[in-house]
Amino acid sequence: MNVPANGARSGPAVWARDLAMGMRFAAGGGREGWIRTALTALGVALGVAVLLLGASVPSLTSAWHGREKARENLGQEHEPRPSDTTLRYASADTVFHGAQIRGRLVRPDGAHPPVPPGIRRLPDPGRMLVSPALKELLDSPDGKLLRDRLAYTVSGVIGDEGLVGPQELTFVARPVTLREGAGYRIDHFGKEWESPPMRAPVVLLVIMTCVALMMPVMVFIGTSLRFGTERRERRLAALRLTGADVRTTRRIASGEALFGALLGLAGGAVLFLGGRQFASPITLWDVNVFPSDVTPGPLAAAAVAVLLPASAVVVTLIAQRGITVEPLGVVRNRPPLRRRLLWRLSLPAAGTALLLPLSWAEQWRDTGLNTVRLAAGAILLLFGVTALLPWLVDAVVGRLRGGPVPWQLAVRRLQLSSGPATRTVGGITVAVAGAIAVHMLMTGMQAGYAHAYAVSGKVPQVGYWGGADDWPRARQGLTALRATPGVTDARGVIDALAARTTEHGADASGHGTPDNDTSVNGTSVNDASGTGIPSNGPSGNGTSGNDTSGDDASGYDPAQNATVAVADCAELRRLAKLPSCRNGDVFVTRHRSKAALSPGGTLNLNPPVGRGTPPPPRPWTIPATVRSVPLLPAGDGAGPFAASYDVLATTAALDPARLQDPTLNLTVGFDRGTPDALEHIRTTAAHIDPTLTEYSNQDNPHDQQLSSVRNGIFVASVVTLLLIGAGLIISTVEQLHERRRLLSVLDAFGTRRATLGWSVLWQTALPVALGLVLALGCGLVLGTLLLTMIGSAVTVDWTVVAGMAGIGTGVILFVTALSLPPLWRMMRPEGLRTE
Repeated sequence: MNVPANGARSGPAVWARDLAMGMRFAAGGGREGWIRTALTALGVALGVAVLLLGASVPSLTSAWHGREKARENLGQEHEPRPSDTTLRYASADTVFHGAQIRGRLVRPDGAHPPVPPGIRRLPDPGRMLVSPALKELLDSPDGKLLRDRLAYTVSGVIGDEGLVGPQELTFVARPVTLREGAGYRIDHFGKEWESPPMRAPVVLLVIMTCVALMMPVMVFIGTSLRFGTERRERRLAALRLTGADVRTTRRIASGEALFGALLGLAGGAVLFLGGRQFASPITLWDVNVFPSDVTPGPLAAAAVAVLLPASAVVVTLIAQRGITVEPLGVVRNRPPLRRRLLWRLSLPAAGTALLLPLSWAEQWRDTGLNTVRLAAGAILLLFGVTALLPWLVDAVVGRLRGGPVPWQLAVRRLQLSSGPATRTVGGITVAVAGAIAVHMLMTGMQAGYAHAYAVSGKVPQVGYWGGADDWPRARQGLTALRATPGVTDARGVIDALAARTTEHGADASGHGTPDNDTSVNGTSVNDASGTGIPSNGPSGNGTSGNDTSGDDASGYDPAQNATVAVADCAELRRLAKLPSCRNGDVFVTRHRSKAALSPGGTLNLNPPVGRGTPPPPRPWTIPATVRSVPLLPAGDGAGPFAASYDVLATTAALDPARLQDPTLNLTVGFDRGTPDALEHIRTTAAHIDPTLTEYSNQDNPHDQQLSSVRNGIFVASVVTLLLIGAGLIISTVEQLHERRRLLSVLDAFGTRRATLGWSVLWQTALPVALGLVLALGCGLVLGTLLLTMIGSAVTVDWTVVAGMAGIGTGVILFVTALSLPPLWRMMRPEGLRTE
């Protein structure tokens, strides 16, 4: 063996040689050496897999949004004229048993229409192309109701390029007939519209999930790199006999750790590549991706590949600074540490100081600075707990006196050296604290959503809005809805915006409604997806969602607009208290938001939109026989738009065809006791007009999403605790091996095996119990701050807290049970022999 002589020069070549020698020692250390190396590699591999998964998030979201943008078109600033290369495009989204189904209807104007990605040619009339997941649902026994709703023949499957994820439910259909005013005309696919940013609770959840998962992994990696320290030190002492100096032994020790880290790096890459194949079945927050999307960025992957082996060398060098390897053994030249409290308290205090201003703010703002402050504050708070744990263990065990013999043996061992135990238990502390905080955040969010949907969806009611042609067709739709199983009531009107005019007939509303208004008749709605943006474009009249004209609403005065509702007398009576009604009557309403219109006044039924050239006016004079009536309260079943109606007209008094972009508004009440009543209503609505947009608070999509995330976080926390428990087993066995002569002496004096077994149990249980206490306090504080940031009531999921405590107890018993066989093997008189 060629060992550098004492005093050899240091340089890259010497470092490379010593590191290579250490790697050879790790590879040729026999069965025990390979076990230590394998355990180190396992810990590092799991950490690498999680790091690579985190590094894949940017590319994952980029690929997801890229496919979503490439296949969509929300409309154009200037709608193209019909030609050989245009088509009519409309949304036909629906919901089936809480699952969102994206639907698009197409009607080509010529022989060469644009085709979205994933589709070679548009389907023939009466046919549709579906995603593989939707085809599977339609072919299943559970899809009968959905097959009745989507009355098209499946003629093919959409390719991966046209899907945002393999589990997406989507279809592209070509109806035999499509209402002329449905949707809008396009000449290409691909949109420039940017999706709105994630809401505050989701941002907090994403950040905290990353922190809660990454911190234990980093602690576990640091612990894994220190496996086998005791035996490595004895081997280094033998090297000193051959003439190696202290620096050489430290470099060789770093080489041993480097070998395990490199194996772990390779294993982590393999584990990541294999694990991402299971990405397809996973759906979180309606995001489902292909395995190829889960790809880390080149810079992030290079950073992991370089920094992890470097950290193995650095961690080993730092650990070696506390000892001096002499030819006859290892001398621990570091005096007993007096763990100071001040700097340990400064870490969680600094983290709390970063988080408190965010919780005091009236509303969370998703800015880069706030994100950094949140992540840094959470990391400091969690890392501060691991820094406090060694001091707490020393402070507690230093004051313990007396007790049974097993208890005294465990306490004395922790008094002499608590470092190895607290380093490993620190990972448990971080994992439990992070899991408690994240679960508190999700429990608060879930409770908030459940309460909101319980209040808003207390009345079994669902609404629809969409384009309208005439009142007879609307009345046919109401008749079909009333005949639907489970329907208790159905009402509807046709409404539209109009502009009040001055004495000279000019519009008093300036330029009218802004072209990027995301409301219907001035009232915001929630579509079936819960986003609040109608699926067939941001406005109810098919106005472009891509409009880049730069028009603003500087001339828009909502008080000068009027909302006109047209229906028969039976439907108008559901909106207002009418003294009497005959076909041909007109009524004006009295409500606080606007002054009532006067008889003989004039309304422009074709109000201008945006700052473009105003369209030709379409005046309509309010009859002199008009009567003023009070509106019914919205809670009496008048529908969500009733409070905004200014004019109520019967069909003989005002033809709906004269209105600008008339909208059909339907409100349907149903009996929750009827099986699948809501699904039957959705099927009927699709038959009336597949482009109708649903607004409903009956389905709570967040409940299942949050439950899946909570379960995933809990499973990840359990796996992390089990891995940390494996590291604790290794640390315990190494300590037992270090004390094998002492154990042999105790055995020679007649000490029972049960006594030493209980001592191992208490030696493991004390640090873990203290760590769980710290984790509970830290998790509750962090969770409270997070819930305060989103304005949610502080809710503690005591089931999760109890579960984490139970898992910690299980880890203690697990470590003790697997430590007993090596303990009993070392309790033999033969251990007193000295050669």
